Amino acid sequence: MDKKGSFKPVVIALIISMLIALFWNNLNFLKNIVHTILDPSAGALINWQLEIGMLLIVLILTLITTLIQKYTTDQNALKDLKREQKALQKEMKEHKGNPQKLMELQKKSFEFLPRTFKLSMRSFAYTAIPLLLFFRWFMDFFQSINNPKFFGFLGWFLFYLLFSIIFSSILRKVLKVA
Repeated sequence: MDKKGSFKPVVIALIISMLIALFWNNLNFLKNIVHTILDPSAGALINWQLEIGMLLIVLILTLITTLIQKYTTDQNALKDLKREQKALQKEMKEHKGNPQKLMELQKKSFEFLPRTFKLSMRSFAYTAIPLLLFFRWFMDFFQSINNPKFFGFLGWFLFYLLFSIIFSSILRKVLKVA
């Protein structure tokens, strides 16, 4: 989003991401560029040692996206919103026995969604396309090595999701990201 709060960059990133996802197999030039870059780097890590290599890749990607989120969002505004939400949740707990007041507070809590969304979507515009390219590469790469299981039972996507959540929560605390 630019200074005026336009969602234009987010919409453009979303459209380009959807087009790449839909036409990946037809975009040989893009597919070849991505494979030329990632096969000898990320692919080498995974081929070296499946779990450790993938953990390093997930950590690096999560660190990059966390840093982008930190420096492309208004951290003070997000922290203020979180404080307000926490106070509202506390008030909701106090009024559990009063359905009318609880409904009023729940309605008020929905007012936070657009503001939070607006503040946090800027980083999406910067990370959507690179992450999609990485995910398409993961799909191709793991298919080419017969879709190995991590720790004997996890597919690559669940492995990525699980460890990106773990790394993200740690990195967000360490880097003080709202």
